[in-house]
Amino acid sequence: MATALPPPPALSFPRPIFAALSPHPFLQAHLLSSTKSPLRANGRQPSDFRSLGVNPGSLTHCHGSAVVRSGNTSVVCGVRAEILREEDVAGTGSYGTKSTSEQDNDDNMDDEADDDEDDAEEIADLRLLVPNLELSTGSTPLNLPGTAPSAAAQTLITRLHALLLATRLVRAADLRIAHTPRVNAEDPDTTPLRTVKGYWVLYIDVFFISLDGNAFDAAWLAMLAALGGTRLPRAFWDEELEMVLCDDDVALARGLRLRGLPVPSTFAVFEGRAEDEDVGDGARNWVLSDPDAFEEAVCRETVTVVVDRGGVVRKIEKSGGGVVGREGMRDCVERSIGRWGVWEEVLRKA
Repeated sequence: MATALPPPPALSFPRPIFAALSPHPFLQAHLLSSTKSPLRANGRQPSDFRSLGVNPGSLTHCHGSAVVRSGNTSVVCGVRAEILREEDVAGTGSYGTKSTSEQDNDDNMDDEADDDEDDAEEIADLRLLVPNLELSTGSTPLNLPGTAPSAAAQTLITRLHALLLATRLVRAADLRIAHTPRVNAEDPDTTPLRTVKGYWVLYIDVFFISLDGNAFDAAWLAMLAALGGTRLPRAFWDEELEMVLCDDDVALARGLRLRGLPVPSTFAVFEGRAEDEDVGDGARNWVLSDPDAFEEAVCRETVTVVVDRGGVVRKIEKSGGGVVGREGMRDCVERSIGRWGVWEEVLRKA
């Protein structure tokens, strides 16, 4: 009598292969696997952010620098300052010309008085802030050696530059190189005018060593930490040489007086599929804080909320999909306010 053959073993795949072949069911299975609170494939709950690490002043040949790590995303930022002479660019004459009685004291500037100054147009017109972003070879599987800068990198540069101008983070007064002559050459009896002889131009270079999702938040944190530690030499106009000089005394160098502490928080919306048996009659959606690269690949809708001191919302960006409505946006803002406290503590201790 012939013996019955045993049933064939069930077909199963290791986690990496399952994630590569069916990323959407893989993430959904994790979110539905826990009865108390859903867990993502990376072990975080939907509202959890990755831990942050900041190491300022890491580069020796920059005016300001920082190395930032957010989970498996590592980024370096260096700020390099160069002098832009007034005669080399058109339009500087319409900015910064004041009488001696109206001018701010260069050695004791008032932060509150300078907060009301609308200098975003001056910085934008003269291009005083120049961000740049580069993905190193091997930072992500999508970045192959020898290729041109990707569209994603160009988009990130545009977003970073737009946020720098929208938040008015850097003051134009910190970048001006002004001079007040001892005597008015045209009319010795009148008060001499303070004129701008040049500007500091800040080249902000962001370099990703490793990219595991949410590049915008990591790049902005690196820029924020690097700008916070930037110190510019004392620059002055020499009347005899008729040129801008810098003082060699390091003690006279000054830092940037950044306006506020704008903190972006990015969220990705994962849409469950109603046809899956585990979901039930209707589809479920999850708003994932600080998405990694795997989650970004399976999510269509993203939201970025920029929060400043006191919970003030400075900017909201939303792209793709239509899941996040009024209630969902309120939840994102509440998470962003909590995230602001984490950033503030990390930057304060750095």
